[in-house]
This record gives sequence, C-alpha cells and structure tokens, in this order.
Amino acid sequence: MRATVGDMLVVRGHHQGEPDRMGEVLEVHGADGAPPFLVRWDDDGHVGLVFPGPDASVAPVEHAGRRPDEVGAGH
Repeated sequence: MRATVGDMLVVRGHHQGEPDRMGEVLEVHGADGAPPFLVRWDDDGHVGLVFPGPDASVAPVEHAGRRPDEVGAGH
C-alpha cells in the first residue's frame, strides 16, 4: 500500500450495516509512500497514526472528490 499527502484512506466496515471510515492522509512516515500514515478521520476529526490492515485501501488524491466505491479498491 502506498499513499501521498492528500490521498484518502478508506477502511471498510467490519460488520453488516457498519459504514466505511474515511480519512485524509496528512503525513506519510514510511519509505516510498508506505505506512504508517498520519490521518485525519472525516467522521470525528480525530488525527492519529495509522498502520492500515487488509481492510484498508487508498483513494489517490486525483479521486478525492469521488466516492471510494467509484474509485475501486487496492489503490
């Protein structure tokens, strides 16, 4: 997984009816765009260091205005 500042991190809901969680990548702390990422979550504004798991994907900054399901997983 790779990200740049401004990309959106999308974490899929774990249970039926649980919404996906989205946040803006503010900083990239790994080499060559790799995690961990400093993320500001859209739902509550919390900022935290994230080590994304397999339920996460990155929506590149050029897709920031589109919904994650329109962008596709695995970016």
